[in-house]
Amino acid sequence: MISRRNFLASATTILGAGFVSKAGAASIPEAQIIQHAQTLPPKAPSSGRPFNPVVTLNGWSAPWRMKNGWKEFHLIAEPVIRELAPGMKATLWGYNGSSPGPTIEVVEGDKVRIFVTNKLPEHTTIHWHGQRLPNGMDGIGGMTQPQIPVGKTYVYEFVAKRPGTFMYHPHADEVTQMAMGMMGFWVTHPKNPELHKVDRDFVFLLNSYDIEPGSSTPKVNTMLDFNLWTWNSRVFPGIDSLVCRQGDRVRIRFGNLSMTNHPIHIHGHEFEVTGTDGGWVPPSARWPEVTTDVAVGQMRAIEFDATDVGDWAFHCHKGHHTMNAMGHDVPTMIGVDQRKIAEKIIRIIPDYMAMGENGMADMGSMEMPLPDNTLPMMSGNGPYGPIEMGGMFTTVKIRKDQKPGDYKDPGWYKHPKGTVAYELK
Repeated sequence: MISRRNFLASATTILGAGFVSKAGAASIPEAQIIQHAQTLPPKAPSSGRPFNPVVTLNGWSAPWRMKNGWKEFHLIAEPVIRELAPGMKATLWGYNGSSPGPTIEVVEGDKVRIFVTNKLPEHTTIHWHGQRLPNGMDGIGGMTQPQIPVGKTYVYEFVAKRPGTFMYHPHADEVTQMAMGMMGFWVTHPKNPELHKVDRDFVFLLNSYDIEPGSSTPKVNTMLDFNLWTWNSRVFPGIDSLVCRQGDRVRIRFGNLSMTNHPIHIHGHEFEVTGTDGGWVPPSARWPEVTTDVAVGQMRAIEFDATDVGDWAFHCHKGHHTMNAMGHDVPTMIGVDQRKIAEKIIRIIPDYMAMGENGMADMGSMEMPLPDNTLPMMSGNGPYGPIEMGGMFTTVKIRKDQKPGDYKDPGWYKHPKGTVAYELK
C-alpha cells in the first residue's frame, strides 16, 4: 500500500544563525510513505543532474523536489510495522512508514536540504554517517545540535561533497532507536554518470533484532544475543532475490548497523571489493574475494560479472545468522534417545515434538505449532525441498534471457539435464 502525507506547516529550525527565517518561510516538501516490503525498481531522476539509480533490496528511494537550486527531501521519524517475512511482523521505529527508511540518492556537488519531522514518542536527531559537512549538521544530539522535540521539524542543509556509499541513523538515545530499526541508506553518485557505471547496483543494510517468540517489539537492551539477523529488516524467505542478466556488471553495496561483524559470501562467482565508506578503491588496490567481512559501522561495495546462470546463494557466513528466532540455551541432543521421555511429555503436551536427536535438519520440514507472529528457525522451500535457511540469506538469480532493467523474480532455475548432483546407484 502506497500513500502520501503532505505537511504544509512551517519548518521549525534552530540549526545555525540566520537559518530559522529561511527554512521557516518554506513549506515542507511532500513525504512519500511506503508500508510494504517489496523491492521497487529504480527510476531515472526526474529533476536535477543525471545519475544511474540504485535498487534498494526490499525498499525504495525517496523522491525529492528541486527548489531554488536545492534538492529537498522529507523524512518522517515514526513508529512503523515491518513484515520481517510472511507470518511475522515487527513493531519498529523507522522513517516514512518503513524500517529502514527510504534510500537517499544525490549527486556529488548537490546542495541537499532534508526536512526531518519527529513523530516518535521521544526526541531524536539524524547523523549522516560518513559525510563531510558543517559540524552543526552532523546530528549529534546535545553536542552539535539540540534534540528534535516530539512533533517538531528540523532542517539539515549541506553540500554532498564526496561521492560514495553512506548511511543515516539517529545520534539520540541511539541504543533504543537503532535497536528499534531507525536507519537508512545514502548514495552520492559521481558528477560524471559514466564513472563507476554498472548494469545493476543493489543496496541494503545489515541489522538485527531480539524479538521474543509470540511478541513483536524488539528488546532494546540486548547486547549480543540477537535472534533475528536481517537485511533491510527482512529475513529469509522474506528477502527478495537479486535478479541479474547474464553478462551484467553487478555492484552490491551493504552497510552494517548490527552489533557484530558479518562475513558476506557469494556462491559461484568471485568479486572485487571496489568501495568502502571511505570512498572508491583504486583499481590497482582492489582484491579478489568470495567472502568479505564488514565490521560494525562499515560499508562495502563489491562488484562482479554475472557470468554463470543459476540461483546462487548469497549470505552471511556466520551459521547462526542464517537462522530465525534462534534459542541460545537449547541443549545439544545429538545421539540422545528421547523416545521414552517424549511419550511421557506427549501425555501432558499433545503437540510436543522431540528435536535434535539426529541433528537439526528435520527443523526445515517440521510443521510444529508456533506462537503467533513467530517464524521457524529454518524456512523456505526450493525446487528440491526445504532450503533450511533463515536470517541473512537470499539468492542471486542470473538468467540469460532476463531483460535489461527487469528485476522481476524469474522463479527457480531449471537445470539442464545432467548438471545436477545425483545419487550413485
